[in-house]
Amino acid sequence: MTPDTVLPGTARALLTRLATAQADARVPSLVGALVRDGATVWSGARGLVDGAAPTGETQYRIGSITKTFVAVLVLRLRDEGRLDLNDPLDRHVPGTAVGHVTVGQLLSHTAGLRAEPDGDWWERAPGFDTAALLAMLGPDRAPFRPGRRFHYSNTGYALLGHLVALLRGVPWSEAVDAEILRPLGLTGTSYLPRPGHARGWATHPWADVLLPEPAHDSGAMAPAGQLWSTLPDLARWAAFFAGDTGGVLAADTLAEMREPIGVDDGPHWLIGHGLGPQLARRDGRRLAGHTGSMPGFVAVVWADPAERTGVAVAANATNAAMPGLATDLLGLLAEHEPPLPAWAPDPAAEPSLVALTGTWYWGPTPHTLRLGPDRTFELAPLGAAGRGTRLRPDGAGGWTGLEGYFAGETLTVVRGADGSPDALELGTFRFTREPYPGEGWGSGTVDLP
Repeated sequence: MTPDTVLPGTARALLTRLATAQADARVPSLVGALVRDGATVWSGARGLVDGAAPTGETQYRIGSITKTFVAVLVLRLRDEGRLDLNDPLDRHVPGTAVGHVTVGQLLSHTAGLRAEPDGDWWERAPGFDTAALLAMLGPDRAPFRPGRRFHYSNTGYALLGHLVALLRGVPWSEAVDAEILRPLGLTGTSYLPRPGHARGWATHPWADVLLPEPAHDSGAMAPAGQLWSTLPDLARWAAFFAGDTGGVLAADTLAEMREPIGVDDGPHWLIGHGLGPQLARRDGRRLAGHTGSMPGFVAVVWADPAERTGVAVAANATNAAMPGLATDLLGLLAEHEPPLPAWAPDPAAEPSLVALTGTWYWGPTPHTLRLGPDRTFELAPLGAAGRGTRLRPDGAGGWTGLEGYFAGETLTVVRGADGSPDALELGTFRFTREPYPGEGWGSGTVDLP
């Protein structure tokens, strides 16, 4: 395990929370880690694996966290121009009965496909081949039309793994190894378990007795939940989703993956889904990552990109009930050792950009424009009314909105004859230095006394 870099009191509080979860849930072994700014700052372990405490080399099956690796491969293919998220599946995987659903819908679980394949519970049975999987699918058996709603689908990710294999010319697991595991140094992650791995157990509900669980190769369903990993690797994967991509994925693509597309629990959503990652809102944090379970195992990876922190947890028990453990660990870190705020002047601030800052009006509504690092801006209404957004340079002399109503819209500067900024135009909205400045500013101009 990684030596702690947190204070002793913090480490004790974290270990106590981990130990309480292991004892209360009656889990044979439980490991957890926290990362901050790309580095592991704490790790802990409780219980035994084959009579000894688990180590950083102990593998656990990570279940549906596997899906996030598949999703990263698909987004890499998109960034290379090999596919578009709006492409129908049939363009890349011809001959399926669900070729009309799009790649993006499969990634976000909005394709309307069934959650599970036919036959025995696939997680507890030997895997079948891709031909058998494709024979189970059809639009007449889909519970929802594509795009209607979020509906979690293991079969959808099995199709994505097949898509990756066809486009890369190698099994999806080999692509994971070449494009993600090796570049990030995830030496403890593998398709099949290695010697010394944790064995999967179910704990008897009414006695302290362990019941063995199977660990089959899932075949065509493997992209939905096959991989095995170690705590250090899961911590590194949490750091990945916090923003430390190690060059495997562009920062913009990662941010796109973390945008909410579907929600799983109503209008005031706490659980949602992006292009691969699960999303959660907990205690004021917006988290991205994934949970995972297979017979005998549960695992969690969450990242808080705003604070550049993350958490990883793994245990070897079926449906181990450890509610809130991962987010509690994040909360304890923030409580005991909150991130230290910092400010420094910007020596690279350009005078021409500083001249754009200050108050601007949309009609009678005042907004402020503030210059940030790397030539970014923040537009915010003064008061409750109005719309705001963060903006970044688009490389063509303007700025692109990053969020809210103005996301994807372009801001340009309208200059007077002397070159001074007269107005800002953002998605057809015109902001001026004075409210309703007079003739020539389009509809909405009024005569002032």
